[in-house]
Amino acid sequence: MVHDVRIRHIAEGDWGGITELEAAVYTDLGLSEGRAALESRARASPSTCFVLDRAGEPAGYLLALPYPPFQSPDLARAEETAAAGAAPVPSANLHLHDLVVAEDHRGHGLARRLLRHLASTARAQTYEQISLVAVAGSETFWTAQGYRAHREIPLPGSYGTDAVYMSAAVPEGRRG
Repeated sequence: MVHDVRIRHIAEGDWGGITELEAAVYTDLGLSEGRAALESRARASPSTCFVLDRAGEPAGYLLALPYPPFQSPDLARAEETAAAGAAPVPSANLHLHDLVVAEDHRGHGLARRLLRHLASTARAQTYEQISLVAVAGSETFWTAQGYRAHREIPLPGSYGTDAVYMSAAVPEGRRG
C-alpha cells in the first residue's frame, strides 16, 4: 500500500481531498480551519507544501510556511500576506502548520516520510529551524521526532488549551 504513495507539490485539484482530510481530523476537536485558510497557507509558500498522492487522490498532506520564530498562524484567520499576493516575510524559521495522513494510511511511516521530505526541502532552501504547534495530545509524537517544547510561548486561543509551541533545528543531510 505505501509503495504506491508518492510525495508531490499540491495541485489545485487536491483541495477537495485535503479539506476532507483536515475536517475529518480537526472538526471534532474544534480546530478545523476550512478550505480558504488552508489554501492561504499553501499560497504563502507553495514550495514547502506537499500532498501524499495515491492513485491521484490525497492520502495526506503537509503545509509549511516561513514564519517568525516563536510565532504561529491563528487558526481563525487566513494568511493575509498570501491573500494579498505579497511576498512572505523572510525568516530562517519554517513553520510546519499542518500534517495529516488519512486514517487508512496510518501506521506505515508516511508521516515520518513527509517529515524527511520537509527537512530535505528546508535544508535546500536554507531554513535553519522548523517550528510547529502540537495539538490534541500530539506533543509525544513531536518530541520523538526531535522537537522541543517551548511552553513559555503564548499561542492564539484558536489552538485550544493543551497546545504547545515546539521547534527543532533543521537536521543535517545524510552523508554518503
